[in-house]
Amino acid sequence: MNNKELDKILLDHKNWILGKENGKRANLRNANLKGTYLKDAILIRADLTFANLKEANLTGAILRDSELKGANLIGANLRNADLTRAILINSDLKGANLIGAILIDSDLTRARLKDSELEGADLTRANLRHANLKGADLKNAILTRADLAFANLKEANLTGANLRNADLKRANLIGAILIDSDLTRADLTRVSISVNP
Repeated sequence: MNNKELDKILLDHKNWILGKENGKRANLRNANLKGTYLKDAILIRADLTFANLKEANLTGAILRDSELKGANLIGANLRNADLTRAILINSDLKGANLIGAILIDSDLTRARLKDSELEGADLTRANLRHANLKGADLKNAILTRADLAFANLKEANLTGANLRNADLKRANLIGAILIDSDLTRADLTRVSISVNP
């Protein structure tokens, strides 16, 4: 997809959000947007299902209620992006920068977040069941009431993370760093754990 086509889609989508007559919801399903510059883009409720956004710059983008199921976001820059209620089921976010991102109520079921940066990210009530967060940096992340059942958090950095009321049933926490993390009322039923000093 060339820049002119993408600019038209983004403009039509913005008009759609604003309720203008000539507006049209962005349909970027299966689109190849690898390495695309989408900083601060407004993609509320956009369809990005199975889109290739590998190494795309989505810094500060507004992706609330967007469909990103199965999307390739490997190495993407989503720093400070708003992904509230976004559908990211089976998406690949390996090595992605999600520092300060808002992922409240987002669905990351079976998402691959290996070695991703989530420092300070807000994952309140996020669904991370069966997600792969091996080696992820979740320092000071907010995971209050998050569903992390069966999640792989092996060697993840959870220093200072807020895990109050989180569901960690059967999660793999072997080698995870839990210094100063808050596990108040967290469900730790049958977790695998070996805490680093």
